[in-house]
Amino acid sequence: MIKLFVGLGNPGTEYEYTRHNAGFWWIDQLATQLKVQLQPEKNYHGWMARTDFQGHTVWLLKPATFMNLSGKSVSALARFFKIQPEEILVVHDELDVVPGEAKMKFGGSHAGHNGLRDIHAQLGTDAYWRLRIGIGHPGVKSEVLHWVLKMPAPDQKTVIATCIDRTLKALAFMASGDMVKATQMVHTSKPPRPKPPRPAAAIPLKEGEPNESSDHPAPAPGPAVD
Repeated sequence: MIKLFVGLGNPGTEYEYTRHNAGFWWIDQLATQLKVQLQPEKNYHGWMARTDFQGHTVWLLKPATFMNLSGKSVSALARFFKIQPEEILVVHDELDVVPGEAKMKFGGSHAGHNGLRDIHAQLGTDAYWRLRIGIGHPGVKSEVLHWVLKMPAPDQKTVIATCIDRTLKALAFMASGDMVKATQMVHTSKPPRPKPPRPAAAIPLKEGEPNESSDHPAPAPGPAVD
């Protein structure tokens, strides 16, 4: 059962719409769905909301510590309310997942993500849940820092927002503790594949105009391509 939902990001208007704040976007959308408003809480070094969902108390948290010190906020709230690591879901941006898709996992490496690295250290364990929101990779390692601290292109922003809406449909399973179902829903809920362009309508021939198709028959169809 997930009791604490954490979204990772950086505070400040200059970072608000950058890729690294995908976790903040998810929590903001969750707060809207649950009809709650996050408030600054100095004791937990971030913005927090507490509400009831499906008969259980749940907490929403956005650390205000900047990404590299996210664990300071998460551990402070979790320890005060006696929330176990396995009852925590951390939502963050993921370079190795394409925009429009998301992945769920439990435990494992922080894979170089500085927010997760600090949460690992502050909780003393990697045994918590993560929801990885795809932001794509720039293709060159040296460009990663610039990439995550830059706004996504409009088309990427749209598919990321749609992805957030889709993953929130797994909320009931997360809150009830059915993480197998929640994971299945996140992984199978992918953006629809774009439809192929419709063929252009044939232009009727004018009287007396030669019919090229009679001189040049259509080639045999080749293999299907997805």
